[in-house]
Amino acid sequence: MTRGPKLLFLATVLAGGAALAAPTDDLAAPHLDVIPRTAEESARIARIVQPASDLTAAEPFEANPAGAATVRARSDADAFSLPSGNIPFERELDFKVGNGLFRKLWVSSPSSTRASDGLGPLYNARSCQRCHLKDGRGHPPEGPDDDATSMFLRLSVPAAPDQEMSEIEAFLLSIEDATPRTRPEPTYGGQLQDFAVQGHAAEGKLGVTYEEVEVELSDGETATLREPTYTVENQGYGPLHPDTMLSPRVAPPMIGLGLLEAVPAADILAHADPDDADGDGISGKAQIVWSFEHDRPMLGRFGWKAGAPTIREQSASAFAGDIGISNPIFTAPGGDCTDAQAGCLSAPHGDDEVRGQEIDAEGLDLVTFYSRNLGVPARRDIEDREVLRGKQVFYDTGCASCHTPKFVTHRLEDQPEQSFQLIWPYTDMLLHDMGEGLADHRPEGRATGREWRTAPLWGIGLTEQVNGHTYFLHDGRARSLLEAVLWHGGEAQEARDRVVGMPKPDRDALIRFLESL
Repeated sequence: MTRGPKLLFLATVLAGGAALAAPTDDLAAPHLDVIPRTAEESARIARIVQPASDLTAAEPFEANPAGAATVRARSDADAFSLPSGNIPFERELDFKVGNGLFRKLWVSSPSSTRASDGLGPLYNARSCQRCHLKDGRGHPPEGPDDDATSMFLRLSVPAAPDQEMSEIEAFLLSIEDATPRTRPEPTYGGQLQDFAVQGHAAEGKLGVTYEEVEVELSDGETATLREPTYTVENQGYGPLHPDTMLSPRVAPPMIGLGLLEAVPAADILAHADPDDADGDGISGKAQIVWSFEHDRPMLGRFGWKAGAPTIREQSASAFAGDIGISNPIFTAPGGDCTDAQAGCLSAPHGDDEVRGQEIDAEGLDLVTFYSRNLGVPARRDIEDREVLRGKQVFYDTGCASCHTPKFVTHRLEDQPEQSFQLIWPYTDMLLHDMGEGLADHRPEGRATGREWRTAPLWGIGLTEQVNGHTYFLHDGRARSLLEAVLWHGGEAQEARDRVVGMPKPDRDALIRFLESL
């Protein structure tokens, strides 16, 4: 297949992307109305985002991890549900209407509530809020009677050698670190839907069992990890393909997404080192995905493997896959239904001549605006001696090699909330090999079955307050921040081993620092 000009540019980016300049950044989101930085601004930003050299006191502006968009740290479960701290008054109504759509319970078709029908027929949840509980983190089933509403299984099978390739697949297969091509499971589609509207059978139920693994730590301390095994029970449409790959995913927190979207792609690519040229053992690489909205390759930013390039596309994908709601980007009224599910495809749906898809462009834009502007809470206890000691441990241990503390966002003409903010998300938004322990053995784009996007850490210390649990990582297997650290492997193995071997007071200080984020 002949490469188009955009893919030729992409080849240049992936070969030496660190030198990419923002004004020619073709991997950036084209919907952002960017004001180019001056040379003086770029030099000033480079100084600001350098790692701190003195960690004995809090850094300037560290209390506000989202810059001017930071919100006050509430002491209740609504800590993740406030609009950006700098949102103009006239835009608050859009935020509130978007919140209403985010929380709306969809119903099956046909229905007298024409603005809310179109659910399913197969689905994982009836609203966005049902997965992103209080705009926070989902959790795995907590017992045999608990459903998995805020967690689901991605499904895929290896692509047959003779299956037609997309343009982006053809390109990715031409580079050295190409991953095997995959396709959705032929009967069940791209994810397991464990609910169905009346008259239809659910696809199945996520099953999980755990094996306890004890880890010895320094100073006589021990920790117990739980190693999960996933199955699909009560398969409603026949057996899964024998080569099906399962990847569990809990819903991630929603805070700060607009700021992550506003980080220049060039600044993210500057941290990429896919061949570990500097020899530090860290080899983050950029995820490159095809944007269905913009019809071009773009930098992946959102999702556990950075599989979505923009908030709007991620939202549209969730509407289609999780709720079965058609939209301007993913227009199929049957959501994730496959050709093998004829009853699902022929079921009534909510598309009509007035609104078009089941959620129209205006509704999708409002949900996108809401998702873009969920505020990041202010830091707590940043001058506390143990927190400062934990920050020093965080740096000394090597955690900041992937959990990059600081970025400065684009200057944006029409997004004042995200424009030119110094932010502290503690992520490089790159893919990293996390070892066999966390592997799902399911490739996705450029991500191998062992690679995951570095998860942002801002707000992580408020998880229990917002969601009533402390389950972490992509599948919620870790029951504490310490367990999450101990699951790190691959590129993070040396850092993990340092945590195991360090004096207990240092380990406690590290956790205390994470709790302050």
